[in-house]
Amino acid sequence: MPRLPAAVTAIAGGAEARLLWRNELGGLTFRVGDRVVKWNPRSTGIDLARERARLDWLAGRHPAPRVIEYDADEEAQWLVTAALPGSHAIGEPWRDDPAPAIRAIAAGLRALHALPAKELPRAWTEESWVGRMPAALGPRPPLVDPVVVHGDACAPNTLISAAGEWTGNVDFGDLAVGDRWADLAVASMSLDWNFGAGHQNELFDAYGIAPDPERIRYYRALWHAES
Repeated sequence: MPRLPAAVTAIAGGAEARLLWRNELGGLTFRVGDRVVKWNPRSTGIDLARERARLDWLAGRHPAPRVIEYDADEEAQWLVTAALPGSHAIGEPWRDDPAPAIRAIAAGLRALHALPAKELPRAWTEESWVGRMPAALGPRPPLVDPVVVHGDACAPNTLISAAGEWTGNVDFGDLAVGDRWADLAVASMSLDWNFGAGHQNELFDAYGIAPDPERIRYYRALWHAES
């Protein structure tokens, strides 16, 4: 258990702060009662203010965490949100039977991709890896059907109920407008990491789309290069 940051200690106010996640850059996520606290050192280069703005936009549009508080000091930023129902789609119940989790991931992405892309601020796409076009990857496949994309559609960012139903999504710092394959390519790749090989086509079937090898290759390469 890492040392509890002073800001998290103050927010907890004596309640238990249970560590949920620690990323490789030192960012920490805690559960405090019915709240989730993200604490991120400035040294990571990640800006929680970006996620706060995106969560405010999603409010009333999509089941995403509701912002309660955002603050920062010279050392770090922190974001406090209301906890959503459900647990991460890679939890123990789904390791032996991933089919419900895969369907939940597809349901969440379909709902997100149906949001009004024209209402999303254009600058957000420029901030996200989704909108970048590094010359080293060659031409980007034509964008013929722009949608609102999650930007980090790995399996843990889908929440699922005990009954196997999709309940929401988390981690929206890269919400942008782009190709739905920016999400589908990453989400399907993450199934291999979390459930083992052999489940990617289950995600495409549940979403209702045929695999697009060109876009899958491109957006996986872009995610690795830019995210």
